[in-house]
Amino acid sequence: MHELAVTQSVLDIALRRAAERNARRITDLYLVVGQWSSIVDDSVQFYWDIISEGTIAQGAVLHFRRVPAELTCLDCGQVYQPTSEELLCPQCASTRVRLRQGDELRLEAIDIE
Repeated sequence: MHELAVTQSVLDIALRRAAERNARRITDLYLVVGQWSSIVDDSVQFYWDIISEGTIAQGAVLHFRRVPAELTCLDCGQVYQPTSEELLCPQCASTRVRLRQGDELRLEAIDIE
């Protein structure tokens, strides 16, 4: 259900940016979604179709780009993409890691007319 609030935020941002440029229509939105985010693409699309109705974003195509999780070891500095079974640093086997990317959701670009 949190996808509704997320989708509403995306719509609000897109409408605000489009208004700043006197756009007549929003045609495409490009979303970056981290592998470890809890965002479900189909849910966002479902809510988008409902809440964008009657706006200049109605009918806009949502493009989802998934980015992999990436960790940094806090002990040796190694940057790596963890496997689903193992989060340990492959260089030094440390468990002290920081997430660099993979939990984000951001609006990367908007196409307007």
